[in-house]
Amino acid sequence: MAQRRGFREYLAGLLAPRERNKTLTALAGAEPVTGSKLPAVQRLQFFLSESVWEPEAVNGRRLELLRADPATAPHEGGVLVIDDSGDRKDGTATAHVGRQYLGRYGKTDNGIVTVTTVWADEQVYYPLDAVPYTPAKYFAKGKNDPEFRTKLVIGAELAVRARAQGFAFRAVVADSAYGDQDGFRAELAEAGLPFVMALRPHRGTWARAADAHTPVEAARALAWGGPDDPGDWRPVTRTFRDGHAETWYAADATLGGWGPDGVRRLVVATADPGTLPDKATWYLVTNLARPGGPREQDSPWPAAPLAEIVRLYGIRNWIEQSYKQVKDELGWADFQVRSDIAIRRHQALVNCAFSFCWAARPGPSRPLSATPPAAGAAGGERGAASGPGAGPVLAPDATRRPGLAHPVDRAAALVDRMVYGAPAPAAASPDRLGDGRPRTEPLPATLIQRTTVNKISNRSRSLNH
Repeated sequence: MAQRRGFREYLAGLLAPRERNKTLTALAGAEPVTGSKLPAVQRLQFFLSESVWEPEAVNGRRLELLRADPATAPHEGGVLVIDDSGDRKDGTATAHVGRQYLGRYGKTDNGIVTVTTVWADEQVYYPLDAVPYTPAKYFAKGKNDPEFRTKLVIGAELAVRARAQGFAFRAVVADSAYGDQDGFRAELAEAGLPFVMALRPHRGTWARAADAHTPVEAARALAWGGPDDPGDWRPVTRTFRDGHAETWYAADATLGGWGPDGVRRLVVATADPGTLPDKATWYLVTNLARPGGPREQDSPWPAAPLAEIVRLYGIRNWIEQSYKQVKDELGWADFQVRSDIAIRRHQALVNCAFSFCWAARPGPSRPLSATPPAAGAAGGERGAASGPGAGPVLAPDATRRPGLAHPVDRAAALVDRMVYGAPAPAAASPDRLGDGRPRTEPLPATLIQRTTVNKISNRSRSLNH
């Protein structure tokens, strides 16, 4: 009973609006500093640091519920996104702290980096696993210690774990921090996993002097005579959440041993093949075969046309949006604990709160207000949200029970921000999902349905069993 109470109180604090960072005193509704010794704060501290529950078991139960729910069940048209994110932490006494590159700030600083996986399609996204990276200084033999694991190794292990847990996906997707690594791609291929990952434009490779040596040089070598004479490029329609569509162009390029019919394909997607703008051009490597190519028959996965490669990588934007929710709203980096187990428990609880935000909406299913995404909503982890959906929001529903007023109503408000403040991944078409299933209803009605106060109460109990 004590653990169930701690679970509910912690999630209530994470989901409740707070004017300060969601430290333990904030979660308990106590004054900062002076309230740190209050029983409610100490109870939450004990729940994280001293109790005996396993975060892996709670997370496993959360994933089981997500797989069983038709609104969030994984399918072959989705993707598994791998990424890592760092947060500043002072001192040296906290587990996993070290001076390392923190992607959120774009620089090297003292902090903690966590490798994460997210399952996503055009309509749904949610975190799967989170594993803190432990710097080499914590190991007796440094990077040569058998227990040391790089972020790349952790990411590959999480991808294999996701498949073993029953999460279907069309491909593993990741940014250039992972896509540039030959060893990481090889590990995924050896594990039998398809992938679509970004490359840096100027990532060099060995080639003959007359051939292209970087992805951007390979793209410039493709024929382009304008929209009326696209040459090697094929138009690809990207449809966004607010309803507008953009025509991009995609092509198979050749770089070293990579080519349209090689073991690795280099796919370039851009808004303008003539200028290859930095912020609207993707250089992608994949092991999915080209339709009609010599590798299609023997490939363990269905061949992927250019439009699908673009669609799969476009879904990756969801992980940048998820960082905004877990960090800016749910307090991912605000923990006040030092041990490894307590940090992992906090991360597991934040992921539970995130999942509740998708499921929890009191009252009958209905679409939210048709507010389009804010213009600056796609800034990702490092950017700041702007526009109509970026300010404080209030839950629209009346309180059903005083004891659940914060977690339930706040979840509804957070869902509103998730849906309409999110960057829109490219969809296969306006009326169909990426795996070919018809899009039968708008996004909010698909995600926010069936939930009542009783269901939230039942879910919180089932997670603790």
